[in-house]
Amino acid sequence: MLSADDKWAIGETLALHGHLFDEGELDRLSELFTDDVVYDVSEIGGDVLVGVDAVRAAALELGAGNPLAHLVTNVVITGSPDDDTATVRSKGLAVLADRGCGTATYVDTVRRGPKGWRIAHRRILPRRVPLGGLT
Repeated sequence: MLSADDKWAIGETLALHGHLFDEGELDRLSELFTDDVVYDVSEIGGDVLVGVDAVRAAALELGAGNPLAHLVTNVVITGSPDDDTATVRSKGLAVLADRGCGTATYVDTVRRGPKGWRIAHRRILPRRVPLGGLT
């Protein structure tokens, strides 16, 4: 079972995402991700990126197309039997330069390592219809 300190540290890791990307501090992504991170943006038109360098390169390639702000909320953390990994679901809101915005669900696997909790796998699921697609 994850301790309150673990849950706090995981929440801080998720919060760091927006700050690093929004400030362009892409040289610090190893504070956020494991070296072998799998970052799946295929459902929003990107690729499945493997490794911190691939995530950094994709952000640089997107350039001015990156959101102005990444906001994370509604964080739900579920531990695993080994206590060194956890599943995290959270809501993301991206504010775009054209004043538009987008919403998504982040589905993360975080892993505890020598430097603390890091995102090992992230899948971004866009929110395009209300109520989970019900009409």
